[in-house]
Amino acid sequence: MRKKLPALMMIFAGLTVAAWWVAAQPGTAPASTTATRVVTVPGMPEVPDPNNLYSETAADRMSSAVAGALERVYVPNRAANTVSVIDPATLKVIATFKVGINPQHVVPSWDLRKLWVANNAEGRTDGSLTPIDPKTGKPGKSIPVDDPYNMYWSPDGKSAIVVAEAYKRLDYRDPITLKMQYSIATPKCAGINHADFSIDGKFALFTCEFNGSLTKVDLVNRRVVNTIKLSQYFDRPDALALIAKPGKKPKKIPDPAQPGAVICTTPGMPQDVRASPDGKIFYVADMMADGVHVVDGASFKQFGFIATGVGAHGLYPSRDGKHLYVANRGSNTVHGKAKGKGSVSVIDFSTRKVIKNWPIPGGGSPDMGNLSADGKYLWLSGRYDDEVYRIETTTGSVDKIKVGREPHGLTVWPQPGRYSLGHTGNLR
Repeated sequence: MRKKLPALMMIFAGLTVAAWWVAAQPGTAPASTTATRVVTVPGMPEVPDPNNLYSETAADRMSSAVAGALERVYVPNRAANTVSVIDPATLKVIATFKVGINPQHVVPSWDLRKLWVANNAEGRTDGSLTPIDPKTGKPGKSIPVDDPYNMYWSPDGKSAIVVAEAYKRLDYRDPITLKMQYSIATPKCAGINHADFSIDGKFALFTCEFNGSLTKVDLVNRRVVNTIKLSQYFDRPDALALIAKPGKKPKKIPDPAQPGAVICTTPGMPQDVRASPDGKIFYVADMMADGVHVVDGASFKQFGFIATGVGAHGLYPSRDGKHLYVANRGSNTVHGKAKGKGSVSVIDFSTRKVIKNWPIPGGGSPDMGNLSADGKYLWLSGRYDDEVYRIETTTGSVDKIKVGREPHGLTVWPQPGRYSLGHTGNLR
């Protein structure tokens, strides 16, 4: 057993670590520069507008690849092992079908011609991916795959990137057969689950839900670049020192710098991540910190935090690329309660400030989803209320539709865009 350090040395050590952590973070956003042509990785489609990587997901940019696709909302019900199919015109569930164990997300393929249900079979070894034909709305035969909590696509479309959360691993697979190509280990990323990609396709940032971190992966050289801790107190060395002090602490302690306020000592739980329109900044939702961390992609350092609402979770850019919708799940726990303080916040990309906040009437648990093709509605699963929300993106008015048990990462289809990078519809 180690000998206990004197109290003074312990405090000094905590302050030193906290000071070093803060010193490593820039205090302001990266300086803007004149947009120039983006040189993408081989095989990745070009970037038409370097100032807005979402330019091709505007409402009028539907690809010929989605011609004939039925207008539907596909909802994976994690605890029911089913997918509910909603007709957005009638707001009614028109079909429900069985899939694999614990369906988590419905993921559009890179070429937009197929949807995949990621069934990760938590705590088991029979994970699978279930294909859906968007032209019929019907499922095909499931394919066995290790722990597919989520799925993305390499920017060139040559690989499916299966996020094997339980194994701290990214499995690259053939996009058609799903046979293994190779893996990238992410040993410092506990609970790896959500991601977004650089504007040029050279790297991706993956969130680490279970240790409050963010991992940067070099997609060209197939390696982890670094893993950093995120904190809403990134610019508060005093708060970081209190959190770093050894010993058991309550979840919240008094904030000596702000009378009446408290400091959350529980590590963060980063969730979804999305790039700014110019690709320079990444926004990371954190369900424990109740807000969004702001990270410079190039230097891979945090320089901001935006408070949004309880249990910040899903992130969705508006069709014009001016705003970011934040789904606040209403709970700080993995297994929350129904009728929580769920809401949706709207962040202005240009100012990085919250300009609107819409509570779910009667309480709720908005989780993951996407926008309608025209951008008029934000569709989100109500994780702990067994329902889906259709939220009007001008007024915030809400319609509710009952679905199966514990709905998670729903997708709205078809979507505008040229190709999919995965998740519930990260299109560009």
